[in-house]
Amino acid sequence: MSRDTRVLIVGGYGVFGGRIVALLKDTPHLVLVVAGRSVDKARAFCATHTGAARLEPACFDRDGDVAVQLAALDPEILVDASGPFQAYGADRYRLVEACIARRVNYLDLADGSDFVAGVSASDAAARAAGVYVLSGVSSFPVLTAALVRRLTQDMEWVSIIGAIAPSPFAGVGENVIRAIASYAGQKVMVRASGCNAIAHPFTQQRRITIAPPGRLPLKSTLFSLVDVPDLQALPLLWPETKNVWVGAGPVPEVLHRALVALAWLVRLGFVSSLSPLAPLMHWCMNRVRWGEHRGGMFVSVSGRGVDGAPIGRSWHLVAEGDDGPYIPSMAVEAIVRRALRGEPPASGARAATRELELEDYERLFIGRDIHAGVREVARPGASLYERILGDAFAALPGPLRLMHNGTDGACAEGRASVERGQNPLARLVALALRFPGPGDDVPVRVVFTVRDGRETWTRTFAGKSFSSEQFAGGERSDALLCERFGPLTFAMALVLNEGRLDLVLRRWSAFGVPLPLWLAPRSNSFESAEDGVFRFHVEISHPWIGLIVRYRGALERGQSL
Repeated sequence: MSRDTRVLIVGGYGVFGGRIVALLKDTPHLVLVVAGRSVDKARAFCATHTGAARLEPACFDRDGDVAVQLAALDPEILVDASGPFQAYGADRYRLVEACIARRVNYLDLADGSDFVAGVSASDAAARAAGVYVLSGVSSFPVLTAALVRRLTQDMEWVSIIGAIAPSPFAGVGENVIRAIASYAGQKVMVRASGCNAIAHPFTQQRRITIAPPGRLPLKSTLFSLVDVPDLQALPLLWPETKNVWVGAGPVPEVLHRALVALAWLVRLGFVSSLSPLAPLMHWCMNRVRWGEHRGGMFVSVSGRGVDGAPIGRSWHLVAEGDDGPYIPSMAVEAIVRRALRGEPPASGARAATRELELEDYERLFIGRDIHAGVREVARPGASLYERILGDAFAALPGPLRLMHNGTDGACAEGRASVERGQNPLARLVALALRFPGPGDDVPVRVVFTVRDGRETWTRTFAGKSFSSEQFAGGERSDALLCERFGPLTFAMALVLNEGRLDLVLRRWSAFGVPLPLWLAPRSNSFESAEDGVFRFHVEISHPWIGLIVRYRGALERGQSL
């Protein structure tokens, strides 16, 4: 009987190594050697992780005699999850070379563009030894490359934008911070306007909203350029590309902006490096945190189709809670599982940009609270709701699609019940916004006016009317539906929830001035279909004054005016 496959994980009890163990620990016929400089930490980690795989603690110092250590531990696969790879020094490939010499397959999670690009120098030696040496086995560049292949199947594209937004509660490893501190403000090579150019990480910014169609988007996030393998790996795969830009969006934004300011000090020559600040940066990132426990990823491509028409597509992913931090380690999981099935990568040394496709990731997402989808530039004539929902619009029940088809002059009629709050302030707010008065089985009529992509909804309850204007948000309200009632504007996410369309408040303003969300009215609003009929439920309240108005009922589309 052949022995179980031994996988040595250097940095196995660290942030990324620990997640690799968690992803593989339920795999039979596998020995996971959890290694690092401290065997006591390795033992403590192994004691808290059990599964079908056997876990072995071990001491491994990549600055020591790696050949002797490899001989003692005797792995088939070594995974370097330690880093920071930017600080490996002049002899930075000594572990790669030792693995090739002992015919040990090698994977790493390197995040430095130069390190990943340079590993191909060992290609001939790896082929001669019959082993694979794959560098950058992580979301960037493995998942990004797979996404570019998927998104550009029918286009000649000219630019790529990638972004990752970690949850503030994901936990950031010390080596990740050491890597960021080492390159922030320094010079890196990027592709810009079709040429290689010099850029400085964390001194270039973009604001992006990650919004999978029909899902609750992340809040608008500030992203800064980072040094990742994609900056060099993607232009090698697609030499015709004009621009490649990849950013990270750490939150809270106040810490991000502080890092931006420090990076500018490096770029302008006031300090040589932020490396001495790495311990302080690590302390801050793991203690100064607030916001939603959600993370996301974004990849956008733009170019032209075979007919010469411009095309723009973007892929959006949102991961809830603790599921997101596992995504960077999933490429290692997928490759190890393939090797166990007798489908190892081809021998040779290279960046891991061609090893996996999007389908490989999608299989790993199953069972986790991870949701992704593609957005395209809306077709001409698309309705307001179709533009915001993207391909999720087709998943709406028929009565909802009909109600939101964007026909100018369309009307709908039905019946509703209306409740009003009894607090004097609540009654004053309802009166000011001309909300309907209370009543049962009240006749309702809604008229839709469409102008320049905006819709005015004029609702008439028992002969008394009030109107609001709906339009697609921009900038910080991108991917949101905005509805204006007089001086107040509410920006809401359109969330498809088991056939129901929820309108989730994300931002609000008065007279164009943004206001804090904790001060906003509370909204419980949704649309649904019942027995083929469009139904609505709108409930607006405020923590200080209670219910303001609640109206619910059914509508049927009539003839256009």
